[in-house]
Amino acid sequence: MIPSLRVRGRDIVVDSTLVMGVVNASPESFSDRGRFTSIESQRELAASLVESGADIIDIGGQSAVTNQAEISASLEADRVLALVEWVRRTYPDVLVSVDTYRPSVAASVLEAGAHIINDVSGLLYPELASCCAQHQAALVIMHTAARPKTRLQDRALYADISTEVSAFLKERCDVAVAAGLPWDSIIVDPGPDFTKTPHQTVELLRQVDQLRALGRPVLLALSRKDFLGAITGRTPRGRAAATAAAIAYFATSPGSIVRVHDVAAAVDVIATIETLTGMREISPDYVLPDELRYESPLG
Repeated sequence: MIPSLRVRGRDIVVDSTLVMGVVNASPESFSDRGRFTSIESQRELAASLVESGADIIDIGGQSAVTNQAEISASLEADRVLALVEWVRRTYPDVLVSVDTYRPSVAASVLEAGAHIINDVSGLLYPELASCCAQHQAALVIMHTAARPKTRLQDRALYADISTEVSAFLKERCDVAVAAGLPWDSIIVDPGPDFTKTPHQTVELLRQVDQLRALGRPVLLALSRKDFLGAITGRTPRGRAAATAAAIAYFATSPGSIVRVHDVAAAVDVIATIETLTGMREISPDYVLPDELRYESPLG
C-alpha cells in the first residue's frame, strides 16, 4: 500500500522516499553544536538543502538533547519564526516542517505558513492535533516512552518493541483523529534512539513493515543517530557513510520520509537504489554528457 499525505490542500502520494533536510536553529544541537546560530547562516543552509533536492525543510528551535534544560516556548518560537516565513516566501513549493511539541509554538509557525508539525513527544499535548487540523497541516507523531528531553536507556523496557511501538502510535493517531485531525494528515515516526538502546532501535527498524501496516507515511530520523555510532564506533559527523547505508536499506520500499543533514547524499542514494530496483528508469536513449563524464581541470 502506497500512502498519501494531505497537507494544506495538497495530496502528496509518497510513492518514493521523500527527503527532509534538517535546519537546527538551536546552539544545543547534538551534531551541529551552534554552527548555524545566525539567521543568515540558517537561510544559507536551508537554501543549500533545497537546492540539493530536499522535499521538506525541518526547522527546530529546541534540541532534543537530554543534557540541556528546556528553553522557554517564547524563545523557541523566536528562533524559528523568521526562518519559517523566509523559506515559505522563497521556496513556495517546498514543505516546511517545525520540530516542536508545544501548542503555542505550533500555533505561531502554522500561522506563518508551516505545513507540518514534527512532534517528538508522542502527542503529549493533544491540542497540537487540533491546531494542525485548524490550519489543514500535517502532524508527525513519534514514539517515545518518556517526556521530551528525558534520557531513558533500559534494555528491559520492551517485551516486543515492534508490536508495542506500533500499538502506541496507533493509539496516539486515534487521539489525534478524535481531536479533529484527518487520518491522512498524520505521519508516524518510530523514534530511533528516543527511549531506546541501540539494540532496541535496530530491532525496531528491522521490523518497520509492522509500522507501515498503519497505512501512514513513516518518518525515519536516521541521520547521525546513536545507533549508527554503536555500529561504527564514530562520533556524529563521522556517521555519513552509515547514514547513507541506512537510507539505502529503507529506500527499496515506498512510503518513507528520511530526515537527514546531508540532503545531496540522501537524494543520490535514493535515486540509485530506486533505479537499481526498477522503481525508476533511465531512458534507453540517454547518453551521459561529457561534462558529467570528466572532472573539470584544476585551476
